[in-house]
Amino acid sequence: MKALVYHGMKDVRVDTVDDPKIENARDAIIRVTSTAICGSDLHIYNGSIPQPRPMVLGHEFMGIVEEVGKGVGNKLKVGDRVVVPFPIACGTCYFCNHELPGHCENSNPDHYGPEGGLMTEKGGALFGYTDIYGGYNGGQAEFVRVPYADFGPRVIPDSLTDEQALFLTDIFPTGYSGIDWADVKGGEFVAIFGSGPVGIMAAKSAWLRGAARVVLVDTQQYRLDKAKRVTNSEIILWENAKDVIQQIRDMSEGRGADVCVECVGFEPDRNLLDRAKAVVNLEKGSPKVLEACMSAVRRGGVVTVLGVYSSPYDNFPIHQFFDKGITIRGGQAPAQKHIDKLLQYVIEGKVVLDDIISHRLPLSEAAHGYDIFRNKKDNCLKVVLTP
Repeated sequence: MKALVYHGMKDVRVDTVDDPKIENARDAIIRVTSTAICGSDLHIYNGSIPQPRPMVLGHEFMGIVEEVGKGVGNKLKVGDRVVVPFPIACGTCYFCNHELPGHCENSNPDHYGPEGGLMTEKGGALFGYTDIYGGYNGGQAEFVRVPYADFGPRVIPDSLTDEQALFLTDIFPTGYSGIDWADVKGGEFVAIFGSGPVGIMAAKSAWLRGAARVVLVDTQQYRLDKAKRVTNSEIILWENAKDVIQQIRDMSEGRGADVCVECVGFEPDRNLLDRAKAVVNLEKGSPKVLEACMSAVRRGGVVTVLGVYSSPYDNFPIHQFFDKGITIRGGQAPAQKHIDKLLQYVIEGKVVLDDIISHRLPLSEAAHGYDIFRNKKDNCLKVVLTP
């Protein structure tokens, strides 16, 4: 089959690789009909999260069931059209039973442990996301093996197109988690840092949960313009953190936002000074967006972290966390927890997901898709690939 394979930093190619096979009774083989490039894929592409061997990338995909293992039972059948949540989870361990599939105890046996951290012990496995997250090939391919297929995949009704359903795999559940972790009930002022695909989904989710005001912050005007059109939210162009924080305070009688959602992670746009600071401190990337969230949130407010962070930071503003009484939550989104409810929102027309797609490419042009997405060329916001 054809698949997008990571070979090294900024080196991805569409190769011919072996077709996946059933390896466990709970496996299914999916013929991929749509897949997408995610912002977190760029951390691997940039070499920021190490991957020493070639690997098929991609954790946002859906398709048709081609084969099922004997242990899948009547949960799936050949011919079903399914969307697949990005965490690989068994559905039966302690954490799966507590709706924390990203911490599954059984899907990542070689690297699992209670400590946590990039180079120490991880949680559960993810599709196409390096050996330290399980080493499973991903879905930027013609076919993919899906473990625990009796727990993860959800059948999609024929009334929905692939593009209407595809983002139930990751970015919609992830954006929704940032709002759910903050326990948004209605009437809140929500500030979202990062107006990429996840930030836009967080804004859509904030409106679903009854937020009174939503503002998105980004360094790229074209992304903000798109976010404003598809979410009907206010926007702030990031030129410096101090100005952004002051604008958010000015919007809220000096208090700050009730909720700040961090959708950027450790690789924000950085100037030379930011890069030099990271080198001196032996740190990966920068926590400057998270630091801005800590300042922009009101006392007693909530900061949720959806962006990836892969290393410790010595100057983490714990003094603000303590003095302001901030609640912080974050991590891999529990996609399986929310997917059924979110699918129903899509079916009922309460939310539209496919309006963020900027580029549609065949799988054969996946390397080009990575280049334009990573380098923000041609106003690229979201790339969908068709095998």
